Amino acid sequence: MSQQSRPEQAFNFGFFFFAYYGFIGVFTPYASLFFASRGMTAPQIGMLMSLMQVMRIFGPNLWGWISDHTGQRVGVLRLTALAATVSFSGMFFGQTFAHFFMVMVAVNAFTSAQGPLSEALMLSSMRGDLTHYGRLRLWGSIGFIFSVTAGGEILDWQSIEVLPWMAWTMLGLVLLASLLMRESPRSNASQALPSVVAILCQREVAAFFSSSFLMIAAHAALYVFLSLHLSQLGYSNTTIGMLWSLGVLAEIGFFYYQAPLFRRFGVRTLLLASLLIAVVRFLILGFQGHSLAWLLGAQILHAATFGTHHSASVMRMQNWFAGPLQASGQSLYISISYGLGGTAGGLLMSVFWDRFGPVSVFVLAAFLALLGLVAATLSFRWQAFSPASRGPDMA
Repeated sequence: MSQQSRPEQAFNFGFFFFAYYGFIGVFTPYASLFFASRGMTAPQIGMLMSLMQVMRIFGPNLWGWISDHTGQRVGVLRLTALAATVSFSGMFFGQTFAHFFMVMVAVNAFTSAQGPLSEALMLSSMRGDLTHYGRLRLWGSIGFIFSVTAGGEILDWQSIEVLPWMAWTMLGLVLLASLLMRESPRSNASQALPSVVAILCQREVAAFFSSSFLMIAAHAALYVFLSLHLSQLGYSNTTIGMLWSLGVLAEIGFFYYQAPLFRRFGVRTLLLASLLIAVVRFLILGFQGHSLAWLLGAQILHAATFGTHHSASVMRMQNWFAGPLQASGQSLYISISYGLGGTAGGLLMSVFWDRFGPVSVFVLAAFLALLGLVAATLSFRWQAFSPASRGPDMA
């Protein structure tokens, strides 16, 4: 990666990531408390919260296809931001499960498009030079940690009743950020788009997406069960919150310094290393959770298992989904990894938690990450024998 000046829309991208992940940070951790205050039962709350993952299976692909085929990525981003803000207004009204179910379907159908579309716009504006990718993407992590921390303080000071107002405000900032965006120039716009299905049928591409599916499925052990696991081990809510914050801070640190690391070690080495480190991290969480020192180390490894893996995956996809298929590629990554992978991982680990106990969940996560390492290795190996799909990470 060669050095270049900051992207022309650096502020717009950073502002959008801050607002979008800020919304996730203020709503996702506390939404279950809000639904409980409205009289929802535990199974109903579980179903409402699962819609955030389920809609990631369908929403990103639909909006990614529309944006790539119309060439109006900014227009689609603005439309989904406006629709999400309007749809979320339904949280202020109604008391029934059916009402909140429809609101959550609508909101997540629109918000699920915003992550991949914003990244596609940023990648297009960078034109293959991802030197500044990490330093812009880290604003999403900053927005998340700011919102989850400030949100908790505000809810303790006021009550859970103000949650919809805080989340709606963040969605308003997402809409404002989308209005500041400008369409990135696209070359060969008149040419027919390559076939996404044909690309997915390449064995190295299928192996890559299999690896990302397994990695995010493994991370369901963190997102769904880590807090419960630590609580059962006797850690206070304050300590658990600090451990989560440490992981996000480590992620921010990696994003800030990632450019020289990728120049020195390359995408292949860092992607495979992130998968191997994930195996180690999950085993530590499973077998050494009683030790705060080990937990601190495991959370610092979030820089590798999320930060490194995410950036390396985005760079890897430039081999196949650069240019006119940018939005489709990012959407597929979110749908397959976070949608299908996150949902399947959460369901499978729920069974393991009930039948075999907490440690089994993290052992399973380590095994899934190991399978992901095997799939990623095969992807790089097969790509080496496929000159048509050779990219910069194979150099």
